[in-house]
Amino acid sequence: MTTSELIHSDLRINSYGSYLRRRFSCRVSKVNVDGGFTCPNRDGSRGTGGCIYCDNSSFSPKETVAVIPIEEQMAAGMAYHRERLGSEKFIVYFQKFTNTYAPVERLADLYRRALDHPDVLGISVGTRPDSLAPGAIDLLTEIARDRYVCVELGLQSMDDAILARINRGHTLAEYLNAVERLSGRGMEICTHLIHGFPGETREGFLKTARLIAGLPVTSVKLHQLHAVENTRLAQMYRDGSWQPIGVDEYIAAACDFLEELPTRVSVQRLYGSAPLSIRVAPNWNLKNNQMWYAVLNELKRRGSWQGCRLDRAVRAA
Repeated sequence: MTTSELIHSDLRINSYGSYLRRRFSCRVSKVNVDGGFTCPNRDGSRGTGGCIYCDNSSFSPKETVAVIPIEEQMAAGMAYHRERLGSEKFIVYFQKFTNTYAPVERLADLYRRALDHPDVLGISVGTRPDSLAPGAIDLLTEIARDRYVCVELGLQSMDDAILARINRGHTLAEYLNAVERLSGRGMEICTHLIHGFPGETREGFLKTARLIAGLPVTSVKLHQLHAVENTRLAQMYRDGSWQPIGVDEYIAAACDFLEELPTRVSVQRLYGSAPLSIRVAPNWNLKNNQMWYAVLNELKRRGSWQGCRLDRAVRAA
């Protein structure tokens, strides 16, 4: 497809929602479920304590609790999206913690139960680059033969020093290895990124867009670093060892990133928020759609769009 066919005319980006509508010819929503997984960066196999910013309650809807069967979680999520957005079909998103970190038999049971619903097109599986055993990849490959599958890899930063500083527990090399092992198997690959880490520069962050440009990554999720209660990052904010970036700085960096991101890569997220009850910093008090349109307005002001720096480089050559 051409750039003009991929870029949403109102948003100036290749939004994931638009991509799904093009692919499935209907309104598709992702429905979050909690499969009751843990994380190798918490149980000691890769580390303890988790990432310095991580409290999964900050991004999990209250209806997604592991003690609730996933069928009930799905029903609640689908009803919400049908009512609010008029969604017709759904992708079940295994979101909380590391959703390939279990015996393959358990993974198969959970994934197949999600796929049993007639309105479910496929699954999206959030995981870490260091938690993709051969059996899990084979299972996802099998499912991808006739259903939609997206593996969402949490990279967060391509800088190994930053990854160590935030107690991430994996390296860039492990991420690249995971992408290589997943590619060519019929599934999509989404990469999660965060901007605003201690010691991170704007240029360092933008290098990640250039990295993604050379990989078979099909979508990205991006949000600002934010602190929630009961995390090391919250302590760092309170003792002054970390200060969040400002909203204008984040918007500018997000636009810079998008301008270097190939149009073939769809954008799933541009903002992260947390419930007010556990939010520490920053307090921008924006909803997701407000951030999307803040980015859109900056792109309009610049006269730019997703991938425009790459387009200009090609024309210049």
